[in-house]
Amino acid sequence: MLMLFETSNPIYRNKPYVTILMSQTTHSQSSTSVHTHKVAEPSARFAFLLLASVIFIWGISWPIGKIALEEIDPWTFRTLCLLIAGPSLLALAKMAGLPLAIPSQERKPIILAALLNITGWFLLSAYGIAHLQAGRAAVIGSTMPLWAVIMAKFVLKERLTSERLAGLGLGLVGLTILIWPDIRAIGEAPFHAAFMLGAAISWAAGTITMKYYQWTIPTTVLTGWQFILGGIPIVAGTLLFPPAITLFQISLKAILSTAYTIIVAIIFCHWGWFKVISFLPTSVASIATLAIPILGVFSSALILGERVGFREYAAMVLVLMGLAIVMIRRQQDRKPPPVS
Repeated sequence: MLMLFETSNPIYRNKPYVTILMSQTTHSQSSTSVHTHKVAEPSARFAFLLLASVIFIWGISWPIGKIALEEIDPWTFRTLCLLIAGPSLLALAKMAGLPLAIPSQERKPIILAALLNITGWFLLSAYGIAHLQAGRAAVIGSTMPLWAVIMAKFVLKERLTSERLAGLGLGLVGLTILIWPDIRAIGEAPFHAAFMLGAAISWAAGTITMKYYQWTIPTTVLTGWQFILGGIPIVAGTLLFPPAITLFQISLKAILSTAYTIIVAIIFCHWGWFKVISFLPTSVASIATLAIPILGVFSSALILGERVGFREYAAMVLVLMGLAIVMIRRQQDRKPPPVS
């Protein structure tokens, strides 16, 4: 499936549009405009559908991943994910006939992206989750959109519209309500909370890096190499300080949870996320991730039987309102001007 929408460069993702322009030289300018909109529209719909899929899967992955982490320590879990994800993506790319080589001008950018998206996020969040409750860690990690929107404004020169600010504000208020009873506990362990905050900032900076550079290698190859390059420090640390647990001791339930996490939440979702940010503004895609902890809370109630109360429903309503403001405005901005 990853190969169905693969392109070697975001610049050429609307290649059929170029063909239409070349073959429709006898048409008027207004007719060309109509054709342009009709061809570009599926790409935008695909991007939003892919974004929704990634957000949903990442949301329900919190309780599913927790099942595995009850039997596998976080370092071993992350090492397994990285050791399997990177080579698997490159193998898929090879079978699809995609080039695996990294052009010389993109080697430094891909190392930077790997350090931020993979090493920074996986390493810092591992420490954070190890010393904080999973729910608290998830909400702190979900502050990523705040840092991404700020960075996008100054690095990518993206417009910081009132709708995006309102959507971001409502989402952050919702997350604050969700975590409010735990604020004191976080204050008592600020060092541990700082690890999760650093993970969120690292993810945001990695997202900006992916948007900033023009990549000529396919997204599947780009994602695979990031897993491999960014995973080197994490795998090395696990080998230097091996855990006491033996993988042969884990249950079938934990094995299935781990397999789901690696194949769906890691391989597919990272590929999907990198693909989405090549289509959509960073601030729009980042604000959508505010729904992840909300989905995590409600899916935990369904899968693990955790309690859901007024706070969770209030947080969900605020986050959904914020997303609606951003997405509805985005749809209005994409409407073509009337043809005279």
